[in-house]
Amino acid sequence: MQTEIVSKEELLAKNPAPIKITQLSESVLDINHVSVCFDGFYALTDVNTKVKRNTIHFFIGPNGAGKTTLLDIICAKTKPTQGNVVYHPMYKDPVTLTGMKEYKIVWLGIGRKFQVPSVFVNLTVEENMILSLKKGKRIMDTILRKPKKEELDNIDATLQKVGLADKRQWRAGALAHGEKQWLEIAMQLVQKPEVIMLDEPAAGMGKPETFKTGEILKEIKKDCTVIVIEHDMDFVKQVADKVTVLHEGKILMEGSVTEVLADPTVQKVYLGRGGE
Repeated sequence: MQTEIVSKEELLAKNPAPIKITQLSESVLDINHVSVCFDGFYALTDVNTKVKRNTIHFFIGPNGAGKTTLLDIICAKTKPTQGNVVYHPMYKDPVTLTGMKEYKIVWLGIGRKFQVPSVFVNLTVEENMILSLKKGKRIMDTILRKPKKEELDNIDATLQKVGLADKRQWRAGALAHGEKQWLEIAMQLVQKPEVIMLDEPAAGMGKPETFKTGEILKEIKKDCTVIVIEHDMDFVKQVADKVTVLHEGKILMEGSVTEVLADPTVQKVYLGRGGE
C-alpha cells in the first residue's frame, strides 16, 4: 500500500513526541564524477554537479558536448563508465539511480520529454492525459478503468497550467506544434513527478510560443524541479536559475545565466561558434 506523503510540519503536529524524519536535501539530484566512454571516446568526463530542488537547471553547449548523454545517464538509459547519480526524493532516503531499470526511475518520480512530441494524435487532449495517468498499469486497466474524480481534477488543473484547458476535446493531431509540446509536458506533469527533464522544449517554436513555454516552466518549478537542454539563449535568459555549460564532455562553467554569458571562455567555445 502506498504511503501518503505529508509535510514535516503535519507529521510533527500529529506526533508531538520526537520522530525520525529523513532530512530534506537541498539538491534533488547529485551527479557524482560521471564519465562515459564509447569505444575509446569519452562522451562525458568527470561530470560533477548538483541540481537543486524546485529550480530550472539548464545544460547548454555545442552539439556533441554530451548534454543528451547526461540525461541518458540520469534516467539509466546509458550506464556510466564511472560515477553515479543519486536522487533525493521528498522526505525519503536517497536512491542511487545508476544501474536501475528505466521504468522504475519513472515510478520514483523522474519524467523525461524528448525533443519531438510523442502524443497520440488520434486521441483527444483529455484522452492523452488519462492514458498518462496509468503508469505501471496493465493495458486493459488503462482502457477500461474510468479515472477517479481526483484524477480528473488533476488533469483539469494541469491543462489549465499549460493553457490547453479549452482544447481538452480537440484531437491532439489538430494542435499546433507548440501546443503539442505543451500537451506532452502536461502528460508528464499529471503523473506528479519530482523531476522533469526536457530536451529542447522550445525547438521549432516562434518567439510568442517560446516565451509562453518559459512562463509554463516557471509555473512548473513551484511543484517540481526542471532540467532543460536548450540552444535558444533568449529562452535560457528568460527562465534559467542555474546554467551548466558542457564542452567536449566536460563542465566548462556553471553559475547564473548572467555569469555564464559574461565568461570569455564560454563566449569563445560556445557563443562564438554559432551559438545564439
